[in-house]
Amino acid sequence: MSTSHVIVGDGIAGSSAAETIREEDPDAEITVITDEGEALYNRILIKEYAKGKLPEAPISIHEPEWYEERDIDLELNTYVVNVDSDAHTVETHEGDVYEYDKLLIATGGTPAQLPVENSDADGINHFWTFQDAREIRGNVEDAGKGVIVGAGLLGIDLAAISGAQGLDAYYIMRGNRWWRYGLSLDGAEIMHDALEEIGITPVFEAGVDRFEVDDDGHVEAAVTPDGDRYDCDWAGVAIGLDFNTEWLQGSGVECDDGVVVDEHMWTGVEDIYAAGDITQFHDVILGERTQNGAWGSAKEQGNIAAKNMVDDSREEVFRWVPTYSITHFDFPFLSFGHPTIGDDEAERKYSDTEWRRLAFKDGKLVGGVLIGDLSQQSTYKKLIREEWDVADRKELLLEEDVDLDRLEGAIEAN
Repeated sequence: MSTSHVIVGDGIAGSSAAETIREEDPDAEITVITDEGEALYNRILIKEYAKGKLPEAPISIHEPEWYEERDIDLELNTYVVNVDSDAHTVETHEGDVYEYDKLLIATGGTPAQLPVENSDADGINHFWTFQDAREIRGNVEDAGKGVIVGAGLLGIDLAAISGAQGLDAYYIMRGNRWWRYGLSLDGAEIMHDALEEIGITPVFEAGVDRFEVDDDGHVEAAVTPDGDRYDCDWAGVAIGLDFNTEWLQGSGVECDDGVVVDEHMWTGVEDIYAAGDITQFHDVILGERTQNGAWGSAKEQGNIAAKNMVDDSREEVFRWVPTYSITHFDFPFLSFGHPTIGDDEAERKYSDTEWRRLAFKDGKLVGGVLIGDLSQQSTYKKLIREEWDVADRKELLLEEDVDLDRLEGAIEAN
């Protein structure tokens, strides 16, 4: 008798899981249910599409035929509203019921809405899906002045989209720098200068108290708590993700700003796994629970979950050092590991556009940020994976070319 696998979500985590299940079990029944109206596409490239740099064609990864060729049932525009973990069924918004032997939750998140007046006005966009990218591209092309809210990795994408389209915009940030949890002022200033070069004006120590709209309900200004008014006819908001877990109520699945899983991507409920952005997973390198939405991380989680769904022994462990890159400017930017945590750090500026920051916890490297020169990323990721105790060797770690043999010798001589 074949095993029935139901996957809720067709992002890279869900799609990778479906592909892995088919490879591991040619006879399995696989159903992928997604609330989106199109099959898997490249979330990394949609920012280039929104910038006007790419047509639609290269963005799609899987056409519907891909699923047909692998005998995977793809259900588009379908919302799962309930899970009965005892009966092993999921129910959709139209009342259809799917039985499963194994269930994967890979629904990702949805952009959080700014909790202020008129935040849902015409001309205000969030950025997550391909459809979002289409709307942003059109709105930015037609706009005369813009505002961006959200000093994180998605926020700077919106800023770059504005700059690429030639739209001058104010970038409103609550702190004194962009991505203040991952960068010092020295590193952030490189990013600020790059933003200004493309027509984006950073506004620090500010927030949005409300949006003002015209008689047609279209955004016309963002107003700060201090009363400063920034005219705009387009606004992009990226303040984080919300995770819809209401449909899991009563299933026994633990939810805590996402779905809690162990290192095997198992929820602790019989036959239910989760993967991707929505997971709060046990990181075996850190030895604690964490969350990460990077593309590569989500893909690997999907693969690990799928293998453990096929084989109940749950021998596969998710062990991964995530990376996130930004390629909008004349220099590259890369974060690796978990640069926003730790109890110690080290940094160095090498030129006007070259800078590094390393984060340590309990003597071990846990993450960092590279601006301008990414040549050492493999070395740093190796140190994280292998859990080297290196916090007292900061000078060696900040050399332009890190010599692992020399580093190892210094550690042994200590």
